[in-house]
Amino acid sequence: MAFIVPPPRSSPDAGPGRAGPGPVTPRPAALARWYEQRLGWATEGRAPVRLLTGVRFDVLELPAEAGHALLRRPVRTGPVLLSGGRMGLLVAVGSADELPGLLDWLEWGPIALDLTAVGAGGRITAPSPRGGAAGSPGAAVWLRPPEPRHVPGPALPALAGFGSSGGDAPDLVRLVDAAATECHRVRLSRARAGLRKGSPADQPLAFS
Repeated sequence: MAFIVPPPRSSPDAGPGRAGPGPVTPRPAALARWYEQRLGWATEGRAPVRLLTGVRFDVLELPAEAGHALLRRPVRTGPVLLSGGRMGLLVAVGSADELPGLLDWLEWGPIALDLTAVGAGGRITAPSPRGGAAGSPGAAVWLRPPEPRHVPGPALPALAGFGSSGGDAPDLVRLVDAAATECHRVRLSRARAGLRKGSPADQPLAFS
């Protein structure tokens, strides 16, 4: 997978690449080094470069359609990436393990939401360092890029008192509830579209 970024600036925080007109494609080693040095994130350096989850962050994954609707809601998030038809929301380490119980507590447990999480031992494709940069179709990109590790900012979404480095962290419960709501709306919309085309629903739907 190619990662397309603009030519680097003179700033030491510029993304990897070579000088010259037009977009450039960083080598896998340069891309991995950019993430490791600028953000302090663990990577797998071979192509395609992957970021290791469960070390500095976990990732909530949901359909891109539901994710875009979520981003229009007044719910605080951490960094957000888009990869093909899936959106990823970076959350505090340990959140992947908490997700099933949290969905049950929020009374979403019995519903197939297509809301999943990647935690310890997982991998995600490293997006282009430039937020919203255009690469090959379906390439991973940042919609809300992460801040450099030396820039102060709120912690990743976490449960109160869990995985948070401060009191200003976004609320994981609110984020999961909003994500589940949008996943459910997408599910109902797709089911109705299938019924209009004459396709029977595969399973009963829960309406709210």
